[in-house]
Amino acid sequence: MAEHLASIFGTEKDRVNCPFYFKIGACRHGDRCSRLHNRPTISPTLLLSNMYQRPDMITPGVDAQGQPLDPHKIQEHFEEFYEDIFEELGKFGEIESLNVCDNLADHMIGNVYVQFKEEDQAAAALQALQGRFYSGRPIIADFSPVTDFREATCRQFEENNCNRGGYCNFMHVKLIGRDLRRKLFGRYRGYRVSRSRSRSVSPRRRDRDYDRREKDYRDRDYRGNGRRHDKYDREGGRKRHGSPRRSRTRSRSPVRGGSEERRARIEQWNREREEKQ
Repeated sequence: MAEHLASIFGTEKDRVNCPFYFKIGACRHGDRCSRLHNRPTISPTLLLSNMYQRPDMITPGVDAQGQPLDPHKIQEHFEEFYEDIFEELGKFGEIESLNVCDNLADHMIGNVYVQFKEEDQAAAALQALQGRFYSGRPIIADFSPVTDFREATCRQFEENNCNRGGYCNFMHVKLIGRDLRRKLFGRYRGYRVSRSRSRSVSPRRRDRDYDRREKDYRDRDYRGNGRRHDKYDREGGRKRHGSPRRSRTRSRSPVRGGSEERRARIEQWNREREEKQ
């Protein structure tokens, strides 16, 4: 029984613990969720809830006065925020990953996830952030259970075909330019994207993959024309036609299946485990 409970912990088959909180550190039901949110007492990852306030908060690509925004200005605004947060939190230790959500749902919009190399570095940063403000708003920080962002991010969004748009329950990570990324993360010896997202990846291959994702991200036109993410994904999404070489490496980022498909796979894994025992 104990082994069975351990095998389903954090999955959709777990009727006790919330799988979304376990994977993403956030749940759309909040405190009203029928399942438990096991908040860690220590973690290398911090969640700064709703911290990034994008200039087109109400309608993507449009400011509060209803005027269209230049996509380049929106990106500049984001990269200034990203660098500001990185420099401040980098005082407490080596940052392995800094991810900002581009989602629109209340429990995920503007969420900032920072993963340090060591847990004590995250603890020191959390202590220093207590009672502080950013742009006139209080910083809400806490430890996050997320340590593997491969499970937290929407792989369909990375492949430019998420049909849930900005209201997807998995992370849509907002990207920065390669030059800024090298400037910030390049200060660390043995610089890599993140141990949670890439293992033993060569610098050349890492930069090529990041450039591909960055180009696809910048090519999305919903930020400049005011259309909502879900409408863009249904009607205006670009379809990439990868080369044979790219198709061979795509197995590293498989498209996430639907809930029924994932439940079926989990049940099959559990049956195979029981048969082996």
